[in-house]
Amino acid sequence: MKRVVLFLIFVLAGTGLFLFFNTKNDFRISQFAQTAAEIQKEPKKENPNADIPPQKPLENAPEIVKAVYATGWSGGSIQKLNYLIELIKKTELNAIVIDIKDYSGNLSYDTDVELAEKYGAEKEIKIIRPNAMLKKLHDEGIYVIARQTVFQDPVLAKARPDLALTSSSTGKQWKDNKGITWIDPAAKESWDYNVAIAKDALARGFDEINFDYIRFASDGNTDDIKYPFWDEVTLKRYVIRNFMKYLRQSLSEAKLSADLFGLATISYGDVGIGQNIDDAYNYFDAIAPMVYPSHYQNGFDGYANPALYPYEVVYKSMLEANERLKHYMLNAENSTSTEKYLVKNPQLRPWLQDFDLGADYDAEKVKAQINATYAAATGTPSGWMLWNPSNIYTAAALQRDNN
Repeated sequence: MKRVVLFLIFVLAGTGLFLFFNTKNDFRISQFAQTAAEIQKEPKKENPNADIPPQKPLENAPEIVKAVYATGWSGGSIQKLNYLIELIKKTELNAIVIDIKDYSGNLSYDTDVELAEKYGAEKEIKIIRPNAMLKKLHDEGIYVIARQTVFQDPVLAKARPDLALTSSSTGKQWKDNKGITWIDPAAKESWDYNVAIAKDALARGFDEINFDYIRFASDGNTDDIKYPFWDEVTLKRYVIRNFMKYLRQSLSEAKLSADLFGLATISYGDVGIGQNIDDAYNYFDAIAPMVYPSHYQNGFDGYANPALYPYEVVYKSMLEANERLKHYMLNAENSTSTEKYLVKNPQLRPWLQDFDLGADYDAEKVKAQINATYAAATGTPSGWMLWNPSNIYTAAALQRDNN
């Protein structure tokens, strides 16, 4: 009896399996195959973050650049970028300066520079589609300048401590008063790294590269600095001048500009950081002294608080800078050297203050700086750029577009 029961169970189980594989499971397999075929016929969805091809530079670049500054975050924000575009379209502005590498050493977008990825400089992407951003700006006739910090670079200092400044007292990396690490300006590997980033930006269609922090470190215990490459005998001015020359040689066909301390306009030395405006005239299409009145020390030219005298401070600085520019251009015109005077007709294009520091910078004070820039130019073309770290600007200080 027991054997009969077991036999019946075996037969029933076998019949069930047979029915399963020949009916229900066949249906599921058929159904799955049909679904897969339908899926293959569906068009592939485009990646919303995919960028467009690289752009060409703006065809009709403005002779006189009037720009506002934007962080990488603003460049990557549709809302903020639209605000800046509308501001430019409604006023006399015609250009924008956008960070591609800021004080942190992080790049604003994913580049094709292998070292940037290796060094970890692309971990904080702010602009997802840089080529599309450039097209949007160029379509509005806006000149686009890429701002690139150089020797203030914590990312590179971390990845390549052999290139960074160190502390003589602690043996650790030297930091300025803000806790930021720096690269030795004489470290030529850092020169090549920055040139590669600039070339990537130019290949995408940026119209100009604006180099900032082309200088030795300051704002800290500089006596505690140990330099891995600078011999501390060669003048700082010569180190920075050699770097400027290297930029021009490496980017010979590009539009280049350089940010300098405001005091470089009236100082005939190197302001203690290697910057001399006469050297910069040789290698840059535009020189941008940061003549923010609030950054001049109290007592400058007899003013207890220079920030309260925007016209006077900017005029004095830019008048001297223009006189030195005229002298340079005269020598450049008469010179037969193709190496010393690589740029024949550089322009002055100062950074002006549109932020509250030392005084409330309303439309009157912002406009006073612009007027002082024109007055000091005495016939020499001169543009200007407005700086506000929040990227919100005083439209009332700007002339309206008549178009």
